This record gives sequence, C-alpha cells and structure tokens, in this order.
Amino acid sequence: MKSKLSRLAVTLALALASGSAAYAHEENSEAMTGHWLSHVAEGKGTPTANQLAPYGYPATRSADREINVSGGEHLNVTRLETARITVGGKSIVWTFDTLGTTSFPLSRILPGADGITVYVAENPMYSGG
Repeated sequence: MKSKLSRLAVTLALALASGSAAYAHEENSEAMTGHWLSHVAEGKGTPTANQLAPYGYPATRSADREINVSGGEHLNVTRLETARITVGGKSIVWTFDTLGTTSFPLSRILPGADGITVYVAENPMYSGG
C-alpha cells in the first residue's frame, strides 16, 4: 500500500511539474495588452508587401480581361480583378487588390499613362449580402 501511495505521489508531482511550464509565460501589464501586442507584432500574420500596396500589385496569374485605353479617359475595374491594361504600346497585368482605395491615377502603376483615372468598384462576391 505504501508503494502505491509513493508511486501516485511521484506521478502527481511529475504531472504538476510538467503542467506548470505553461504558467511560466506571464504578463504583468495592465489588461495584458502589452503581451498581446508583442505576439501580434511577432506573429506570422504580418501583412505581405502585396497586401500593403494601396493600388494592388503585378499579377502572378493570367488576366481575367484585356483593357485597351486610348488615353484621356477613365478605367473601371472591380476589386480583386486581374486585368491586362494597354496604353500607348505599354502593357501591364495587374491585380486590383485595393481595399479602401476607390480611385487613383493609372500612372501610379503604369508610367506614361497620364490623365487616366482608375475607378475601383467593390467586388460583389465580397459584399456580404
């Protein structure tokens, strides 16, 4: 009986000792916000350069449609659309990932495309309705 109690005590002590390591990571700031913010800053969920680009980014896939612009006009696209845009012999394949940006000069992504405004409509697939 004594050996059973000794084994149980040792097993219990080992279990408590291994479980206490989880409590070693403590936070002492008010409302634990400093701790949470440090994990967010170190996290793998940090936005990529493409996600931070305000006008979208060069596409890594083929275009959904081709747009030929003759100049001095506007261009209508949908958010997250990928399009091949040609202006004056210059061409670019672009993904319009522009959360929060509703319009911008085309010259921001295609040098020499002055006087053309890109209007970005919200994608109906993501309207939530």
